[in-house]
Amino acid sequence: MNFNPETLRITLADVDVEVSVLCVYTMYSRHFKTARTVQQNLKTNYVTKFWKHSSTERLEPKSTYDVVIIGGGHNGLVAAAYLQRSGIQTCVLERRHIVGGAAVTEEIVPGFKFSRASYLLSLLRPQIYSDLELKKHGLKVYGRNPYSYTPLRESNWKDGGPRSLILGLDEAKNMEQIARFSEKDAQALKLYEEQLQKIVVTLQPLLDLSASDMVAFFRADSVWGKISALFHSPQLRKAARSFSSIGGNLPALYEFLTSSANRILNHWFESEPLKATLATDAMIGSMVGPDTPGSGYVLLHHMTGQINDVDSAWGFPEGGMGAVTQAMASAATSFGTHIFTGREVSSICLNGDGHAVGVVTSEGREIKATLVLSNVTPYITFQKLLPPSSLPEKYRTAVADINYASPVTKINVAVNKLPNFLADPCERMNQPMPHHKATIHFNCESTEILTQAYNCAQDGNYSDRPMIEMVIPSSMDPTIAPPDCHVCHLFTQYTPYHLSNGATWDDKTKEDYAKKVFSNVEEYAPGFTESIIGMEVLSPPDLEEIFGLTGGNIFHGALSMDQLFLSRPVAADIGPAAPFTPVKNLLLCGSGAHPGGGVTGAPGYIAAHATLAQLLLLRRTIK
Repeated sequence: MNFNPETLRITLADVDVEVSVLCVYTMYSRHFKTARTVQQNLKTNYVTKFWKHSSTERLEPKSTYDVVIIGGGHNGLVAAAYLQRSGIQTCVLERRHIVGGAAVTEEIVPGFKFSRASYLLSLLRPQIYSDLELKKHGLKVYGRNPYSYTPLRESNWKDGGPRSLILGLDEAKNMEQIARFSEKDAQALKLYEEQLQKIVVTLQPLLDLSASDMVAFFRADSVWGKISALFHSPQLRKAARSFSSIGGNLPALYEFLTSSANRILNHWFESEPLKATLATDAMIGSMVGPDTPGSGYVLLHHMTGQINDVDSAWGFPEGGMGAVTQAMASAATSFGTHIFTGREVSSICLNGDGHAVGVVTSEGREIKATLVLSNVTPYITFQKLLPPSSLPEKYRTAVADINYASPVTKINVAVNKLPNFLADPCERMNQPMPHHKATIHFNCESTEILTQAYNCAQDGNYSDRPMIEMVIPSSMDPTIAPPDCHVCHLFTQYTPYHLSNGATWDDKTKEDYAKKVFSNVEEYAPGFTESIIGMEVLSPPDLEEIFGLTGGNIFHGALSMDQLFLSRPVAADIGPAAPFTPVKNLLLCGSGAHPGGGVTGAPGYIAAHATLAQLLLLRRTIK
């Protein structure tokens, strides 16, 4: 497919808004500043380098489609691909200049391609990977081994003791690493992982199961009604078989769903660096601490990627995370989907009966559709795109109560040399070692450090020792940085959206926070700050403004037990279970619906199948 960059409809004023959150650190000036030269480079690069799958060959949408999808994030693209593959004429409308949502690759610093928000691929459902032939459409993933690296501060070293913890795919090596901290923990790890895997295998079918199918099963009045529900839903049958075999693991499942990460890990382990490292999976992206009840579920949620039978488990996509959504867009357009960028939807059209019949763009163009799918957050869908009168009052109140608290500030950094860790120095200068490929955990000497960081956020502040995860995808992927240079992504928390004493996330605040993060990294890898060429700081308000993530929450709403499955986005006794909504012919296909956030594609997959069934029902009714 041939694209002409000259015809792309992107609004450079929108780029100006995004550049306002960009800070560049130069080796020469030694201070943060907004760079007009980088702003101009951004404008140029957006037009000339990232136009692939920014739009289809068709310059304008048709007036009518079977389905219109609001938002070109990964779930919207998955839904579009499945629908168009089934012969449903589908249109995707994306607000930004590029599709992908939070899974995009952008050249923020000249010559450096950043996975600007999402930064690792793991949770993508395996059937999506194969059904859409993502490899055929260019997706290549670098698997990582080892996958976890926790260096210790020099002050925590003991004579002859361990200086770091490295975990990978080799069970024997893991036991050897952990035994340096605790022989007991080395023996316990295998049993812990075996139990965790059994629980995750039990939960896996739920990720592909529509919550509405489960509600239909429970609400069936008779045995025959329940049998009928099972007959019509293969995913429901699979989930029923899985849960019927859980047996003695039921108490452990209950504990993971209700207990805190600390309580669970304390049952198994005694080594603080090990517990803190494992606990990060329970807290990443969530405004919860190690002792928050229910945080154990987030640990399970992130573990699902480690047993997916595809070669994408916690890997680096070549070309960054944008390569994932570019492959999805390629698959969708190969089936005939129409994708348009720079097309913000301003409202959902309703007929006299209050049913969705299409959308209106910010340009005033009306596009009619039999069904509308929303890939944006529930807040935007129900409180921005629909009139209040379109929703029952109880449902509207429940939507307003959704928790979007975010702890995340993402810092994207370009460096002119590889970080060199005191705990495990490079054998050859600037040559990646195995631990450079892993997720690098800072401030994980103990869970108490993580707890203190969380407690600071509850008071509207950020800690002097934040929770920091660093990945260096250029240690494996040569396509995203110039020779001898590297891309570093720092995923940090806890940084509340609303700061204490009326402070805001202005340039000065982001500068102060970034310096604090870098000073922490310096304690493990001296010279890191000096190596920085350019950078971008994305606070919770930035994540909201740029990517449409309400509250800056990367999951489209907290992954707490009161906002999962039958209660995502709201409790099923208040309104229809997802992906359906109280507005007829409007469905949810984004992460605000079951099963939640992460680059899973599952909400889009579920919504596509529900849409196909709904269209079939409508056509039968018309006949």
